[in-house]
Amino acid sequence: MMLTFGLFVGAAVVGVGLYSYFVLRGQIREAAQETLRQQAERFAVQFEAQPDRASMLRLGEQIAGVTELDIDIATRDALLGSFGADAVSPEAFFEREEVRDALASGEVGIGERDVDGQEKLFVAVFRPATGMLIRLGEPAPPLYRAVQKVQAVLAIGMALALLLALIGAWIASRQVVGPLRAITGSAERIAEGDLERSIHVRTRTKEFTALTRSLNRMASQFRQDIGELKQAQRVQSEFIGNVSHEVKNPIFAVFGYLEALASDTLPAEQRKRYAQKGLANLHRLNNLFSDLIEIAKLEYREDMVRPETFDLQELIEEIGEMLEPKAVDKGLELSFENPSVMVYADRNRIRQVLTNLIDNAISYTDEGSVRCRMRRHLNQARVEVVDTGRGIGAEHLDRIFERFYRVDTARSRKMGGTGLGLAITKQILEAHGTTPHVESTKGRGTRFWFELPLEGSDEADSLVPEAEFAGV
Repeated sequence: MMLTFGLFVGAAVVGVGLYSYFVLRGQIREAAQETLRQQAERFAVQFEAQPDRASMLRLGEQIAGVTELDIDIATRDALLGSFGADAVSPEAFFEREEVRDALASGEVGIGERDVDGQEKLFVAVFRPATGMLIRLGEPAPPLYRAVQKVQAVLAIGMALALLLALIGAWIASRQVVGPLRAITGSAERIAEGDLERSIHVRTRTKEFTALTRSLNRMASQFRQDIGELKQAQRVQSEFIGNVSHEVKNPIFAVFGYLEALASDTLPAEQRKRYAQKGLANLHRLNNLFSDLIEIAKLEYREDMVRPETFDLQELIEEIGEMLEPKAVDKGLELSFENPSVMVYADRNRIRQVLTNLIDNAISYTDEGSVRCRMRRHLNQARVEVVDTGRGIGAEHLDRIFERFYRVDTARSRKMGGTGLGLAITKQILEAHGTTPHVESTKGRGTRFWFELPLEGSDEADSLVPEAEFAGV
């Protein structure tokens, strides 16, 4: 029985281990290599569009300077430039596996190697039309490390299962054959990927009870790790798809302004204007990445809400006084007079929500007023931000809280918006157990509102402080 159990569980360990190492790791490697190849194609198009070799090399150096990419620009016979942490000599460059493959096939070559103890991926793309060869290198994606952690947990968990199975077989008798078969069947389902079903065995033998708990705990850990991997992959895909579009324009704008500032004949007034525009684009990039980090924290629950009792009207007055100069500059009436109401929520997070809603209302209202009003609704406080601005079309209301969605793209970007403010607002409110709402009439104004639990209400009792989440 010991040999039978040892062979069975050992085969499960090897099978799952080989799958996680070769299949899962291979899929992640192929996805990363494909992404890197697409980047190389895009950069090749940009380099070919440069008017001369100096401009092309300068662009390659600039891209390498603001990213973690290693960039090599060459022809079939000569290395024109090598930028980044893995800069190489011409002799070493043409000896690289990916370079030889690209030149031999006339298309793409792929390589992978350790550089200073760090695993890196390389892709070389040859452009037959222009004779240009572009090679990109980047560190292995974070998913590699996540897979390694999963493999370690998998090895330890399956080794523990093997040990417990051998001990159980040693003390087994006719009275434990039934529970043993039940556990064996459950272990087979786990090895096949069925992690949703828990193991239940009717036995008084503590060894089998301990084995059952270990397998259930292992399955729970697998579910958590796989969920985190899928979440990370989804976030990475969204980041590549959305951020690449949002980042490209300001980066190229900064490049253009910097190149213009390098001219010795540029007048002082125009030089100042270009510097201001370049700085504005850098601020826009900074705001974009700050908002993305904020969304990532909320998604992964790294920054839980910290509910406390506070005076909501006092918070509204602080925000109103801060934003009133902006309203006055636009000739708007900003009203925020309300009775005092004590609520139970995260004061800093609700401040972020209200600041975003009121600031948006001022920005998109050309005349009239902006009001932040509050009233009791059952056992909650309803907060409304109402403006007399241009309004939002009905076709946009269902998507207004999506990331990067803009009703008026040109106006939003001109005002420095990242397209993430309302998405962050929604996530903060959902973390409080509530939902933002919006209604608007084109040309007449917009109303946003949400609700927070009053002090001492049942909803307030359901908001658990961050410290109490530690055991969840």
